[in-house]
Amino acid sequence: MVSPIFLATVVVPTLIAVLYFGFLANDIYVSESRFVVRSPSKSNISPLGAVLSGGGLTGASEESSAVTEYLESPAALADADGDGLIRKAYSAPEIFWFDRFGGISGSTREQLFQYFLTKATVVHEPTTQVTRLTVRAYSAKDAQRINSRLLQNSEALVNRLSERARTDSIRVAQGEVDAAKAVAREAAVALARYRNREGIIDPEKEAEVRLQMISKLQDELIAARTQLQQMQTYTPQASQIPFLRTQIQSLQGEIDEQTAGVAGGSRSLSAAAVQYQQLLLDSELSQKQLAAELVSLRDAQGEARRKRAYVERISEPNAPDYAVEPRRARGIVATFILGLLAWGVLSTLMVGIREHRD
Repeated sequence: MVSPIFLATVVVPTLIAVLYFGFLANDIYVSESRFVVRSPSKSNISPLGAVLSGGGLTGASEESSAVTEYLESPAALADADGDGLIRKAYSAPEIFWFDRFGGISGSTREQLFQYFLTKATVVHEPTTQVTRLTVRAYSAKDAQRINSRLLQNSEALVNRLSERARTDSIRVAQGEVDAAKAVAREAAVALARYRNREGIIDPEKEAEVRLQMISKLQDELIAARTQLQQMQTYTPQASQIPFLRTQIQSLQGEIDEQTAGVAGGSRSLSAAAVQYQQLLLDSELSQKQLAAELVSLRDAQGEARRKRAYVERISEPNAPDYAVEPRRARGIVATFILGLLAWGVLSTLMVGIREHRD
């Protein structure tokens, strides 16, 4: 007589497995695609690194990680199921209720996401930077369509990330250029207003001209004094002596006036030169800063053109010719073996309990 434990642990589970795998379980089709996220080599790579890399393209690890995280997130499901493709594929009435979405569980979006994680798997190989996307569905067409849509959305994500990085770098550099332009414009306007207000183009150059004029006046003053001294010595009654004295006084007054204009009070050229030099220095520094920011903007634009990541497909999503799952014979055999193990353990426990009682 067959023991109840053997029936409960071996016979009944095996019959259920035969019924499920043999008649109830739907065929599962597996579509697989492989891709790698590529980007140009970074510009600051060392010469040795360039030799070892052996090419101008490298795997974009940051973007690859972002794609992996995206494919395993609810956002990927929401993007791919915008028209209800995924929900329809896994909740079709011809699917056995045990395997169907909504059959033994609810039909909320969170439950759909948990269900979808069992049907779509993402494996990223760090050494080769290859990402393998596998989708399981109950028809070959649905498996291929879902895989293709997930792959397209991953490409769109990489393009958005790449465009965002390029746009942000250029936007920051352009902002610095605009700020430098505003500072340079304000400095130039302040210098122009000062020149208009003071009526002076360049205090230093004007002071140089006045100093040359003072030098000439001093030469004339020395000549007039020398001539006056000679006349007073040799011809004291000469009629030109009063004229020379008047000329000397006039020259001395002109020299004093020009000297006071160059280095005298608050309205002198020396006082004006202090504020002028400050405004001129601000203008020159702002121009140099603007030139530096323009160079940075050109560098950012060049780096943005090089910093472009993209998805390179190694294998397109395939339409499977036949169902590879479930492995029906393996499932039945595995159920039978596990039942035997459970029967052996329970039988041993029961024998031990009986012996203990005896």
